[in-house]
Order: sequence, then C-alpha cells, then structure tokens
Amino acid sequence: MVKELILQHTRDVADFPEPGVQFKDLTPLFASPDAFRSVVADIGSRYADRVDVVVGIEARGFILAAPVAMEMDLPFVPVRKAGKLPGPTLRQEYSLEYGTATIEVHSDALLAGQRVLLLDDVLATGGTAAAAASLIERTGACVASIEMLMELGFLDGRAKLAGYDVNAIVSV
Repeated sequence: MVKELILQHTRDVADFPEPGVQFKDLTPLFASPDAFRSVVADIGSRYADRVDVVVGIEARGFILAAPVAMEMDLPFVPVRKAGKLPGPTLRQEYSLEYGTATIEVHSDALLAGQRVLLLDDVLATGGTAAAAASLIERTGACVASIEMLMELGFLDGRAKLAGYDVNAIVSV
C-alpha cells in the first residue's frame, strides 16, 4: 500500500535539473497529508525499537526524517551542507558527477553506540548517503539502516552503500 501511495504521488519532471534527466518529484507526496502520514507511520513502525536516533540529509531528507523522528518519539539530527551548522562539526567531502561537495554534522549530535536510522528521499548515485554514513560512524554511532523512499536502480547507488542495511520502498 505505501509503495503504491509513493508511486501515485510522484511526478516525473523532464529535463530537470538539466537536459536529459527525468527528475522524480516527491513534493506531491509531501503535499498530501494522508499519504505522507501513511509513509511516515510505515517507516516508524518498521524501525520501532531498532534505532535510537533519526538522521536526515539536507534538504529533502529533512522533510522525511523530522516527522519520522516525531512519530517514533526519537531525536532528529540534521546532516547539512558545509557552513550551515553553528559550532563544532565533523565534515565529509564526497564526489559528485562534476566536482565535490561537503556535508557536516554537529560533532556532539550523536553518542557512541547509538543506533541510527539514516533517511533521505531518493537513492541515486549513493555518494551523499555514503558520506552521511561515514559522518555518523565518525561520531562513534552506528548506522542501523539506511531508508529511502525511492531508489533509481539504474544509477547503481546501492553499490556505494555495500555493507549497510539499505531499504528503498520503491525502486525504479
């Protein structure tokens, strides 16, 4: 049922963000309170008693991770683009198709041994999720699972996440 809700509330946008790319837009899902609530409840129920904290990756991962954390009555920790978090942070650089990017987490946001659910909307090339997982591990916490609403299987992003428990509700 949740898989169908995601598919029904996903819009394909041609040539975004560049020509030749078929963008999977999940904003219709986020705009539907009933559908979004069902997805959040589904994720929360599957990870109940298995994780201690929910981490979301900027920016669309925040949209998903914060309500899942609330549903589970757990802390939410943001992983942000470089320079967006005040105070001491840990940084992780990663490769993009053309260049590099850097993400950060507060150095005291996670505790050693905490079990983390890492959430984002779409698994594409896997670089951002792999960088976020590395940051989590550098805090001493462990990545219990990586959850995505949708996986673009043809980009083989799962290969960069070998060794992690990765779940995508929908694969295209």
